[in-house]
Amino acid sequence: MSIVNLTMENFQSEVLNSDKPVLVDFWASWCGPCRMISPVVEEIASENEDIKVGKVDIDTQPELANAFHVMSIPMLMVFKGGKLSKSAVGARPKAAILSMLD
Repeated sequence: MSIVNLTMENFQSEVLNSDKPVLVDFWASWCGPCRMISPVVEEIASENEDIKVGKVDIDTQPELANAFHVMSIPMLMVFKGGKLSKSAVGARPKAAILSMLD
């Protein structure tokens, strides 16, 4: 499945109303650790049809970052049934990211 670019306009429909678990990556182009995990996040999206993966560019969507109190990036959040179930700050190996989805 491809990665969804998340904005204030589509967050409700793509994440909160999703029938699948959603992994959301809050990132920025200038963030080194964000660039490190980006290929891992893309790999997870392409390998797992049973989850949705979305990315929030905090520079273009500061309201969304503020709404979820994102203070450090990369920030990964997992939403299930429209509710935040897990979150983690910082670069993580693929196995750690996948374990957030369990």
